[in-house]
Amino acid sequence: MEYPGHVIKEGESDTTIVAAIQAQLDACACGPAGKTGIFGPATKSSVKLFQARNVDAEGNSLKQDGRVGPITWGALFGVETVPATTEPTSPFLGAVLLKAASQVGILEEPRNSNSGPEVDDYLQRAGVSLDLPGNAKPWCCAFVYWCFDETALAQGRPNPMMRTAGCLAHWNGSPRHGARRIPATQATNDPALISPGMIFIIDHGSGRGHTGLVERVEAGFLHTIEGNTDASRTREGGGVYRLTRKLGEVNKGFLDYGD
Repeated sequence: MEYPGHVIKEGESDTTIVAAIQAQLDACACGPAGKTGIFGPATKSSVKLFQARNVDAEGNSLKQDGRVGPITWGALFGVETVPATTEPTSPFLGAVLLKAASQVGILEEPRNSNSGPEVDDYLQRAGVSLDLPGNAKPWCCAFVYWCFDETALAQGRPNPMMRTAGCLAHWNGSPRHGARRIPATQATNDPALISPGMIFIIDHGSGRGHTGLVERVEAGFLHTIEGNTDASRTREGGGVYRLTRKLGEVNKGFLDYGD
């Protein structure tokens, strides 16, 4: 059975889906016995038991919340039953991803400086003064803008992305530049809404954010290319990396500049 495009939780009205989940739980010796089609407290407890005993497609522990989202669904029914998207929605966004991939491995010089030949280029392209102190020059959004701008210049077309180095300013202002916004809650329910070339936005609070490009979507996971990060997935890392994130880590949403 394919993932239905929404999180299944206590009170779910689709009895066919609930019965299928219950059958899988039975097969995994997590109960409950029988296929009632009713997602009540007993089924929620059984889902939690399954989550406690199993791991996700990346080998990490499942979140024990008693809800069947895309990652738990993939563990329960197989990752092939969750939508995977590997093709950008437009040739332009595909070219943006190729440009971003060409920068993987770029590091700050010196370390922890928010500076360096390439990093300075990203920042200046997004309109950031290099005279600012290092801690005032986070560059994840500037990196994304640079990738769009380089691609647009190479194709002799206008850059559709809003010129900014601010992640949350980008989220707020992007619709005026033609971007389509997909809120995090919608994306978490249905990974099929997310495509390669989209931009993710994470809100860390107090005006701080982080952003990067989605390279592909598989089994409820985002494979990304990000600047100003590292292997720990921080927002203050020192380079351009390919990373894997759970879809639920993105708490603000996604921006689509597809044609």
